Amino acid sequence: MSQKKLDNLGVSAFCESMGMMVKAGIQTDEAIALLESGHRDGGVLEEAIVVMKEQVEQGSTLAAAMKQAGIFPEYALSMIEVGENAGRLEDVLFRLSRYYADQKTISEKLRSAVTYPAAMLVLIIAVLAVMLAMVLPAFSEVYQNLTGDVNTSAYRYIHLAYLFCWIALIVMIVLAVGLLLGLYFWNNGKRAAVESVIRHIPIVAQILDSMGMFRFTSALETYLASGQMQDIAVIDSIVMTDCPPVEEKLKRCVARMEEGHSIAQAAYDEELFEPVYGRMLLAGERSGDMESVLSRLTALLEENCGNLVDRLVGVVDPLLSGVLMVTVGLSLLSVMLPLIGMMNAVG
Repeated sequence: MSQKKLDNLGVSAFCESMGMMVKAGIQTDEAIALLESGHRDGGVLEEAIVVMKEQVEQGSTLAAAMKQAGIFPEYALSMIEVGENAGRLEDVLFRLSRYYADQKTISEKLRSAVTYPAAMLVLIIAVLAVMLAMVLPAFSEVYQNLTGDVNTSAYRYIHLAYLFCWIALIVMIVLAVGLLLGLYFWNNGKRAAVESVIRHIPIVAQILDSMGMFRFTSALETYLASGQMQDIAVIDSIVMTDCPPVEEKLKRCVARMEEGHSIAQAAYDEELFEPVYGRMLLAGERSGDMESVLSRLTALLEENCGNLVDRLVGVVDPLLSGVLMVTVGLSLLSVMLPLIGMMNAVG
């Protein structure tokens, strides 16, 4: 059994392939055999398919075989098990394919939102280091030769250039170290601690909440499509949010549902969504088209996540670029002013 987990794109591709074959009327064991014949790259999925083929040939269900393979996320296993029990495996597979494809898209956007500022920080640190190590000393040496002593001459304010560069360099290094530590803790089981810190940035808090709501609506849509009861589907979907503030709101919605309210009414009363989204959910519930509305709502939330990430990058980019230009500009102005003074004196 493989220990390496399949990434979101791999899970999406597998679910889509299985969904198409189930839709075509191909039995599970035959579908897995076809997948085995189509994978000869020796990767983690091929190894898992071999294990799955053995399991289904022994009478195991698709969910049990996937669990035995050990490369699929728990959410996918749970959804497929429910779908098999309800006889709606095809719908569940296609929805899981879309869900993990959406997760891949959002992950790439978040990665770009972190990678670009990190690259800018490295560039700024490199430029400031060159300024301090090569440019400013060269000007200082020239003025030293001209005046004999920079500290006592009229050109001593060249030290302001050093001051600007050192302050900016220290700030940029602190930011870079903070970013590296945040990534380290995020990837080593300290995500909650990192989120508690970055949540103090309003736009970041909005991104985290929007992502939590996206994961909830997507999971709820899939649970309902698999035939799960509404109240159970909501409770099971809460754990997928991975966002404590959103979980608290959802728990209040569950409490209202226990009092006899529907999920749409509870979500509207607790302001779980923006008012326009809340009304969409109410309309979908009253018309009996809850799944379609959830599908549309999930797409809107995904788009909102992307827009918020783009807005964050749009703020960070000019901010870091401005810091670089202002620091270098002030430093160069400080070292050029003495030269201007000398030229005026000669003139």
